[in-house]
Amino acid sequence: MAAGGNSLRWLIEKWFGSTSEGTNRLTRTSRVHSSVGRCVCFESIGTGGAMKIFFFRHDDGSWNVSPPASKTPTFTLN
Repeated sequence: MAAGGNSLRWLIEKWFGSTSEGTNRLTRTSRVHSSVGRCVCFESIGTGGAMKIFFFRHDDGSWNVSPPASKTPTFTLN
């Protein structure tokens, strides 16, 4: 992971807290679409209800709640 990047654990603690009560579940998924990359879903069910957030892995190794920018085809001349 690049310096200053977000780890998945850090993001989960940021969104859900380190001492979240209730049931927590991390669902690993393979590539959703080739342009999106790797994605996981974290679900927490507590007294206030259920909450799910999808986290996306970026090319630099960091995790974010927004998917990485799609790669556009490039054309170069030699």
